[in-house]
Amino acid sequence: MAILGCALISASACMGGTSKVDATPLPTVYAPPYICDHVPKVAVERVTGVVDPLVTGSLPLPGEDRPVVGACSAFEPTGERRAVLRIMLDTGGSRGQIENQLRDGVSEQLPEIVPDGFGFYTVDPNEETRAGAMLVKGKARLSIELVKGVEGRDNAADVVALMKLIAPKLIPAAGTEENG
Repeated sequence: MAILGCALISASACMGGTSKVDATPLPTVYAPPYICDHVPKVAVERVTGVVDPLVTGSLPLPGEDRPVVGACSAFEPTGERRAVLRIMLDTGGSRGQIENQLRDGVSEQLPEIVPDGFGFYTVDPNEETRAGAMLVKGKARLSIELVKGVEGRDNAADVVALMKLIAPKLIPAAGTEENG
């Protein structure tokens, strides 16, 4: 009888249970372990909902003797290995790109993250878990595309928080890039 009672309790718990969304905010302190050399792994896991994602690419820290260019992608570790997050760092940025994006009315301006930086964030109106952000400073451009976020999380807030976390490390210090 006790076994049957336990089985019924377990079955009802399984049938009535819904998975709870992890609403834990992203970390605000930049700390290891990292993916792609300089992106905190815990932040990636929270925004994507993927534990131990497969990762390709690297994002180098800015240097005086080299351009700031890199890419990082995180993928689901099973099935079709679809990308869940992409981060690009390049030298093709301009303030005009951001102004044009903000003019369309779909995007919102990022808060100040790095001195003289200017950016936007947006959510795909057709896919609630897809969000993105772009920050430019001079010619340096850092973009984050959350291809597949977590349903039930604030994906726009997640890309902003991720930008706040990594941009100060990846965007050059004042005076190292010309204005665009």
